[in-house]
Formats: sequence, structure tokens, C-alpha cells
Amino acid sequence: MNLTNDMYRVERWADTHHPLWLDFMRIGLGAFLIIKGFMFIQDTAALFSIMQKSQFPWVSIGLAHYVAFAHLVGGLLIALGLITRVAILFQLPILIGAVFFINPERGFYSENTELWSSIAVLLLLIFFLIFGSGRFSVDHLIRRPDKDWLY
Repeated sequence: MNLTNDMYRVERWADTHHPLWLDFMRIGLGAFLIIKGFMFIQDTAALFSIMQKSQFPWVSIGLAHYVAFAHLVGGLLIALGLITRVAILFQLPILIGAVFFINPERGFYSENTELWSSIAVLLLLIFFLIFGSGRFSVDHLIRRPDKDWLY
């Protein structure tokens, strides 16, 4: 089997079976990540708490910068549909950490909305990693410059 050929076939199938409402869902996901990035930057008490708990404060400072940058820039790229899969790959470690390490400490109760929103965002990121950005995206414009981008 040729992995490149299989990836092309999956991408081609995803392009032909990608309804327009999924594009709006991708845009909403990107906007949500941008908002979470701003909220992360504004919550200085949580950032200070993370740095105090860490044995390696420089690592936690770098991690905080990575999370903020990935959410802000990655969310914008996902919303625009520009190098969507690359932007998603930078988001995945953050969301995996949030789902499996950060949010479970608060419990699996329905009141723990951060856990459930992290799970939903992680599932959406995996979905768009597989199915791509869709027709209403910059990626689609770049790949098909000779065709009308909304068909």
C-alpha cells in the first residue's frame, strides 16, 4: 500500500463529502480556541499557580507561552482554514494534556464544564485533522485556484 495515495484518497473523499455547515463548525472551533487563548493569558493567577507548583519554573513559563501562542495563532489558522492540519497538530498536545492530566483533577461531574469542553474540542480537532478544512477555506482556495471555491 502506498500511504501517500491512501492519504490523497481520504482527502479527496473528505472534500466531496464535506457539507458547508462543517465549515462553520471549523470556524467556530477556531474562534473558541482564540477566546480560550485570551482567557488563558488574562488568568494570571492560574499562570502564577502553575509556575509555583512546578519544579522547573522555566519549563512552565515556556509551556504557558506555547499554550497561549498555539491557541491564538492556531485558532486563527483553523478559523481561516489555512494549513488547518498543521495548526491542529500543535493543538493536540494541549488538549490531550487538558483532558487527561489537568481537568480530571476536578472530577468527572457534569459541573466540570472545562473537562467536557476540552473533550468536545479534542474530538473536533481529531475530526478536522482527518477530514480537513473543507470548501470554505483558504486551503481550498490555494489548492483549486482555477475553480469557484464554493462550487
